[in-house]
Amino acid sequence: MENQTWIGDVLLLEGLKVTPQSSIPVFIILLAVYIFIMVSNIGLTVLISVERSLHQPMYLLSCNLNINDVFGATAILPRLISDIFTESAERYITYMGCVLQAYFFHLHIGTYLSVLMIMAFDRYVAICNPMHYSDIMTNKMVLKLSVFAWGVIILLVGVLIGLTARLSRCRSTITNPFCDNASLFKLSCENVAINNIYGLGYTVVLLGSSLGSTLLTYLKIAMVCITSNNRALNSRALQTCSTHLTVYLIMMISGFSFVALHRFPELSEQRKMASIVIMLVPPAFNTVVYGLQIKQIRHKILLNAN
Repeated sequence: MENQTWIGDVLLLEGLKVTPQSSIPVFIILLAVYIFIMVSNIGLTVLISVERSLHQPMYLLSCNLNINDVFGATAILPRLISDIFTESAERYITYMGCVLQAYFFHLHIGTYLSVLMIMAFDRYVAICNPMHYSDIMTNKMVLKLSVFAWGVIILLVGVLIGLTARLSRCRSTITNPFCDNASLFKLSCENVAINNIYGLGYTVVLLGSSLGSTLLTYLKIAMVCITSNNRALNSRALQTCSTHLTVYLIMMISGFSFVALHRFPELSEQRKMASIVIMLVPPAFNTVVYGLQIKQIRHKILLNAN
């Protein structure tokens, strides 16, 4: 089978390996986290949308993360949860379903990083050029930045998955909890050098631009805070930047772990755990960080709760 072309349209998805004794606790935990991700992200988006006092660039940009978390979690978690009570040998998925799942997974990760880059720029303008902040970060600018953050990743991920979808298959098992690009092109016995080159280039450009721009932004913010000796400015910078930086670090640590472990086949179980973490932790913590650490949003949540 390894050296033949696989022409079937159905793949075997390995999914999570759980014992019968742990299946119910794992199901409950994953379902609870998924419900929390959906309710908190949708709720926070609705709150920001209906409250005019929250129609500020930072909050409007954060809605991109909320929407992205909803789509990303929905593309991966329901199938993952439903497979817990399915025998490993019966976890089938169509090839096109697997391609779509891989596309939305990489779209989720890429959009997350691109939106966080734009949010870093917003913080830079707010702290380093506060007198012109309202002139620069207009609603039109926020819309342009949001479209850019999504549009570039939609195109790049489309090419990434398109290069993989063109390959013939000689294997039929996805050795991962869900479908991603690397798992898909590992089904082929063709030369995947182009896929590796583009995939590596895409990863380097995305992570490099994200790390570089964010590091440069925060260095400039730190220099302004140090040279200004303005306690009010420093306090505001610490408050507004800590939320963004917390979300950014959570995402980067999860992402780096997943990418790095894909290069070591012997660490397959650790890679699977990292893939689950990247779909659970950032989307869940995003709303906690922005919903509870930002004074205006916390105040609105408490008012609505009462």
